[in-house]
Amino acid sequence: MLVSIIIVNYNTFQVTCACIESVIRHTTGIPYEVVLVDNASTEIDPTGFQRKFPTIKLVRNPENNGFAKGNNLGIAHAAGDILLLLNSDTILTEDSVSIAAKELTSKKEIGALTVHLTYEDGQYQNNARKFRSINNELLDLLRPALFLLSYRKRALLMLNQYFKGDFDTPVDWVSGAFIMFRTEILDKLPEKKLDERFFMYGEDQLWCYQISQAGYENRFVSSTKVIHIANASTEPARQLRLLKLIIARELQIMRYRKGTSLYYYAFSAIFCAKENLRYLVKLITFKLFKYRIR
Repeated sequence: MLVSIIIVNYNTFQVTCACIESVIRHTTGIPYEVVLVDNASTEIDPTGFQRKFPTIKLVRNPENNGFAKGNNLGIAHAAGDILLLLNSDTILTEDSVSIAAKELTSKKEIGALTVHLTYEDGQYQNNARKFRSINNELLDLLRPALFLLSYRKRALLMLNQYFKGDFDTPVDWVSGAFIMFRTEILDKLPEKKLDERFFMYGEDQLWCYQISQAGYENRFVSSTKVIHIANASTEPARQLRLLKLIIARELQIMRYRKGTSLYYYAFSAIFCAKENLRYLVKLITFKLFKYRIR
């Protein structure tokens, strides 16, 4: 069984090299290949990757047409039974690929799988997610009441920031920074490939929704950790502006799931009020203290 590790690079040569080095150093328990897609980087000649790592498959995309299309291009060159989409700004510290693959192949009901992601300081990154809903948005506004529940009940009900990543659990969607699935899953997706409608951000949630609609369970595995250097390819000054894009993506995904129904409009009103207030707090904090709230 071969794992094809798809990495998309855009102008992050050093970061991507560190990612590949960590894969080579720690992946020992399963056969694998690295398929590196360069999305028309201008920082350095992409053949520098091939010189540094002769065994990788280098795919040169003539244009930067986004994360989803970059991954689909990599998949087209992959030979594996299992696909791992791995962000270029991740660092493996143990054989996470083998651990994840063993879990994936042990349960045929699993569609997409992720592992415990951390920031560089070791803090859990909240990559086990629920789909947004009116109920959960209202519960989030009533946050103090949630803490009357036991930790496990609260975590299973809400996931996201209420979960510490300390046990395995089914989830609605997982982070695209580390997302593993069997190659055959692609045949169950609407166009038999990863949905490409988003250039960047939100595509992982969309893919997981489509995988769940095909009858599979998405899963978070706590037994191995991977460092994700959040937004390594994004300048700090742009990070807050991206929050607006993420809000728009959430609304697009909700419209995809629910259509333009009364539910969608009620959700939009609650979600936009809540998230815009959160955005304002983050913006003020960044302006005054140059500190980005996670």
